Amino acid sequence: MAQVLCHLPKNYDENLIVGLDTSDDAAVYKIDENLALIQTLDFFTPVVDDPYVFGQIAAANSLSDVYAMGGEPKLAMNIVCFPNCLDPDVLVEILKGGHDKVEEAGAILVGGHTVEDEEPKYGLSVAGFVHPNKVLTNSNAKPGDVLIITKPLGLGIINTAIKGGIADSVSYNEAVKVMSTLNKFGKEALDGIMVNSVTDITGFGLLGHALEMAEASGVAIKIHYKDIPLITNALEYAQMGLVPAGAYSNRVYIGDEVKFKSQISEDMEDVLFDPQTSGGLLISLPRKEADKLLKALENNPTSYGIIGEVVEKEEHYLIVE
Repeated sequence: MAQVLCHLPKNYDENLIVGLDTSDDAAVYKIDENLALIQTLDFFTPVVDDPYVFGQIAAANSLSDVYAMGGEPKLAMNIVCFPNCLDPDVLVEILKGGHDKVEEAGAILVGGHTVEDEEPKYGLSVAGFVHPNKVLTNSNAKPGDVLIITKPLGLGIINTAIKGGIADSVSYNEAVKVMSTLNKFGKEALDGIMVNSVTDITGFGLLGHALEMAEASGVAIKIHYKDIPLITNALEYAQMGLVPAGAYSNRVYIGDEVKFKSQISEDMEDVLFDPQTSGGLLISLPRKEADKLLKALENNPTSYGIIGEVVEKEEHYLIVE
């Protein structure tokens, strides 16, 4: 898909701060010297059976891109695909979940659009604001930076286990908490801290989004796989083969850009390529700022930690060791 879309025409405007060029999380358009608009959208099929919880997760995922750009979400609109064979009360619960998460973000839900489809899908189009000089992008990581992640990995694997009816209550509850947690907490922890680059980790997985950051910044990124926080039982379920198709697609698409310097297990590799639903922020910042950010993240609802570093460009954009 990416190879096809790259042939589409690109639009340029002197006030377009962030567009298509760096595979960033959202578009950013400068309105005046003190205000820029962030625009994004996202939607997907259910990852859990509970419609209210699904609505919360999908909304948190959609809002995430605004936080990844350093902004505050202000307006949201529902995007709904829904089959007529399902009880309308299911849709009501999905929309309630989305509404409550938007409200938690301090934004306003102002309607949306619904179409009939064979499979339910839900998400949001979100508009937010940021100061033009405080836009966070994925294209400014510097050699010497450290990488901090604000949520654990393994969500795609756990979701596969959930769909298969295999996930235990501990893994299920932990995954739901992580997916429904707003990246608002991670973004707010950045206040007053010098940060070079930020992206959120979603369908392209940790390695995919780290690759986008490395390519856009002209650097290489080293991932210390033993330091990565994981959802409970993510490795165990990966060993059982409960790996989503997206992980294999990610491996095929970017595998040649990854150098594995250490001998790691296949299940750990699966986690690194695993597509995340409403994943955390990946933050590149100067080493001297890392302790301040870790301190600011102490109240973060999910696990976090330093998982790598940025170095000068090497033969490979990504090194796992």
